[in-house]
Amino acid sequence: MASVPSLASTLQQQLADALTAALPDAGTADPLLRRSDRADFQANGILALAKKLKGNPRELAGQVTAALPAGELIKDIEVSGPGFLNITLADKAIVETLAARAADPEGRLGVPVDAAAGTTVIDYAQPNVAKEMHVGHLRSAVIGDAMVKILEFTGEDVVRRHHIGDWGTQFGMLIQYLIEHPGALKHEGDAADGEAAMSTLNRVYKESRVLFDSDEEFKARSRDRVVALQAGDPETLELWQGFVDESKIYFYSVFDKLDMEVRDPDIVGESGYNDMLEETCRILEETGVAVRSEGALCVFFDDVKGPDGNKVPLIVKKTNGGYGYAATDLSAIRNRVQDLKADTLLYVVDARQSLHFKMVFETARRAGWLGDGVKAVQLAFGTVLGKDGKPFKTREGETVRLEDLLDEAVERATAVVREKAEKVGLSEEEIVENGRYVGVGAVKYADLSTSAVRDYKFDLDQMVSLNGDTSVYLQYAYARIRSILRKAGDAVPAAHPELALAPAERALGLHLDQFGEVLSEVASGYEPHKLAAYLYQLASHLTTFYDQCQVLSPDNAPEVVENRLFLVDLTARTLHQGMALLGIRTPERL
Repeated sequence: MASVPSLASTLQQQLADALTAALPDAGTADPLLRRSDRADFQANGILALAKKLKGNPRELAGQVTAALPAGELIKDIEVSGPGFLNITLADKAIVETLAARAADPEGRLGVPVDAAAGTTVIDYAQPNVAKEMHVGHLRSAVIGDAMVKILEFTGEDVVRRHHIGDWGTQFGMLIQYLIEHPGALKHEGDAADGEAAMSTLNRVYKESRVLFDSDEEFKARSRDRVVALQAGDPETLELWQGFVDESKIYFYSVFDKLDMEVRDPDIVGESGYNDMLEETCRILEETGVAVRSEGALCVFFDDVKGPDGNKVPLIVKKTNGGYGYAATDLSAIRNRVQDLKADTLLYVVDARQSLHFKMVFETARRAGWLGDGVKAVQLAFGTVLGKDGKPFKTREGETVRLEDLLDEAVERATAVVREKAEKVGLSEEEIVENGRYVGVGAVKYADLSTSAVRDYKFDLDQMVSLNGDTSVYLQYAYARIRSILRKAGDAVPAAHPELALAPAERALGLHLDQFGEVLSEVASGYEPHKLAAYLYQLASHLTTFYDQCQVLSPDNAPEVVENRLFLVDLTARTLHQGMALLGIRTPERL
């Protein structure tokens, strides 16, 4: 594994060793290293040590400076103010470290794989059978897909789970209607057409709902059918499977538009835990974790109370014998911990469900299913808002269909790409393909560049803009580099550590070196917005670099051209890798 330590981590270690050597009475001490406007880095840890040792911080800083090893990492170090260390790294050290990243034979840019990583089951992209996906399904899918990619890249063994809504009362109604109206699921057109499949399901659902609401005898037969479904009646299960299969055709078509891979074995819906529900309830009751209250099986919590001050329970089994969502979620935890051997359970679920999951996780801990070595985390996300700051709706006040939203984004993006197509020489096929990548990328990036728990405004005009913090800006930065590399002729990217770096080159190089550290922080905190912020800053450094440092100028010495090509090539590779981890494509020409 060609892991390359960052300049910051190497410097941190050297400073820590110097602190120990110069100030042995201090014990293990943190240099408190951070990036600085006054130099490349500033170390502030000596101030706290001076208090502890009752010494003069500037004198102690001088002792630490003298204890630093002679080498090629540090160009200049000065004691500033009351004992800060301002540190400037050597240009040679920057270029050599970047060269090691570029030479990584595994193409990981020197980013290490965490040897201590475990197994994470990530629950995301949870549509409902026989229902259209709407804008509310966007965030779970996009955030979850990015976290899967990031965690896998950093070494985690990731098990995907799509906990689709495929069980419950409405299916008794749908199945009973299908029994009484055979052939209702047949639709015209391609059997693999997702929109045709959902159109058929919508029609069947509406027709059955009208009958359910107007015919008491049909309603009674539908409720009997739910019992048959839960009991495993073969005919009922076969018809239920038809609804699930039709819905999957539709799900896959939407996920394909999102440029997301969803695999059939990863779809384990509510029905997948049906056989475990009774045992889950029995264990909870026998261990005293759950108790009977007014005929229902409930779990109570001291800190969960309603407006009236009374405790609000988690209902595991209803008074009528039906199972609540909690029973399914708790059974899923048992399966994921005991059978899938997960160390971490990550749920990418709407923030409005936070109380439910807080109670579910606590119940699982009390039951012993979440032990010391297992953690459960809700990666809670906020709401997608319209430009008016209210929940995103159509003009008619209806929830926006996810397919419509994606189609409009691609349409807008294709128009943006087409404007520049002639200058770049794109074919019609490339315009259409790039329009899709830019449009879908714009939607994903707008979501991922916002801290997940925050709401954000869905503004397509801003999302497909070439300026500002957008995916289009990053995609154009990548395409511009690829264009420069194509125009370079015989000149090739090559690192030249012997060259002095201009300020913009240093800034770009130091930022490139932070990629691995950022990924580690993003993976441990489940914060993909920090990767988006890093990539935007990288593209901004690149823009400054272009303004101040011509790459292919005939006035440049050959080694300067090669070194600058090396810097932009590594920038392109970092942009490409970072965007891929967010689930966003980077076209070669744009």
